[in-house]
Amino acid sequence: MPVVRIHHYRVDDDKLSALLAQRAALIDGIRRAQPGLTETRLTRLEDGSYSDTWRWESAEQMLTAIAASQDFPPVAATMALTVDATAETGEIVEER
Repeated sequence: MPVVRIHHYRVDDDKLSALLAQRAALIDGIRRAQPGLTETRLTRLEDGSYSDTWRWESAEQMLTAIAASQDFPPVAATMALTVDATAETGEIVEER
């Protein structure tokens, strides 16, 4: 069953371009190393913060990628550009 990992964070305006470049490299690297990442979506919210949603084919694939990311330098480099970062995981129950 598909799952999503939703990251919520803030980015200083002067760091947004760097974040977008780092995020693209991070996503590409994860997709090469770990199967199952099917979609990502970065949304700027009304309050100026960002919601970064990553969709996985299964919870097992997501958890494997999260464990592997501890040793993947682009993760720390990307997150260093953010502040007030949180993450939640949810199982997709229905889509239309």
